[in-house]
Amino acid sequence: MRNNVDSRTASGSFEAAASGLADDYVTMSVGGQAFGIPVLSVRDVLGPQNITRVPLAPDEVAGSLNLRGRIVTAINMRKRLGLPADDFVASAMAVVVEHDDEPFSLLVDEVGEVLSLPATRRESVPATLDARWREVAQGIYRLDDRLLIVLSVADVLGAIRADA
Repeated sequence: MRNNVDSRTASGSFEAAASGLADDYVTMSVGGQAFGIPVLSVRDVLGPQNITRVPLAPDEVAGSLNLRGRIVTAINMRKRLGLPADDFVASAMAVVVEHDDEPFSLLVDEVGEVLSLPATRRESVPATLDARWREVAQGIYRLDDRLLIVLSVADVLGAIRADA
């Protein structure tokens, strides 16, 4: 993960950060789509991990991994978002977050940079976004070359827990 901000994709980031009206996101991609999670929600970023399948777990739960002695539930974000997930888990990056004092690992294709984006540029989730994506998104940013969907960690994990 790079810690620099790319000024080409985050136009206005430096001004927003200077004025204190910026939101910072760890960026990642799943199936070619850019997502962001608030920096303060991210506990760790890991390379591919050895994941043990959990019997009778929901489809979106890839299994569990051991992170410094803690058992962490791994969520297959491709399945969570309704994308093809063949042979994905073995090469996935893991973004570790906490929800209700429990660690979870969101398995994604790749982790990008940290972007500082002006809070005033954040837009509501468009009605045309796929329903599965809409239920986990809390907003979007239109960047120069792509759309960044801001994920709600609580919504990603809440729906899985409700299904279980």
